[in-house]
Amino acid sequence: MIARRLTLDPVAAYDPTEIGDQEYDAAVLAPILDRDGEDHLLFTRRADHLGEHPGQMSFPGGGAESQDETILETALREANEEIGLEPSEAEIVGQLDDIRTVTEYAVTPFVARVPDREYVREESEVAEIVVLPLSGLLDPDNYEYERRSHPYYGEIVIHYFHVNGATVWGATGRILVQLLELATDFEAPEKVDRSDF
Repeated sequence: MIARRLTLDPVAAYDPTEIGDQEYDAAVLAPILDRDGEDHLLFTRRADHLGEHPGQMSFPGGGAESQDETILETALREANEEIGLEPSEAEIVGQLDDIRTVTEYAVTPFVARVPDREYVREESEVAEIVVLPLSGLLDPDNYEYERRSHPYYGEIVIHYFHVNGATVWGATGRILVQLLELATDFEAPEKVDRSDF
């Protein structure tokens, strides 16, 4: 039977790998909400006109700004701007490994429980707010992967989660894989070093 709940103790206890050699810093929030007795994850679909990753599914987040005292503040500020989540509504569970992106960002992911309510998207950045059930993300029929040769990072594995008409992949797919590996019985087909691509 496919799990309907994330086991978050391993996420809370996890000691993440941080990256300090990229030109830019960014942070995202992976929001978990309880809907109808099942954990769901909240994603945004980026507006089509954005210069970086247009139309892709992502977690709320973005680049660090000078007023952010910590990288967690970045994640909470961006979530507030993009979906209207108040920082006080986010119960931070833990932090996952930083990842490098092809756009020279070091992205720090935070995991948080949030209320199941109607969130309001920032229309200039977010085309759609998408809430996907854990059971759909864990269904093997909804998952696929491929190997790609990257000119700088060598061979990498790209993960795809196809759920309810949405496809989660790229950097968000890598973050999702680590969260599912820590909090469920999910195992990626091949272990990859997330800090190396």
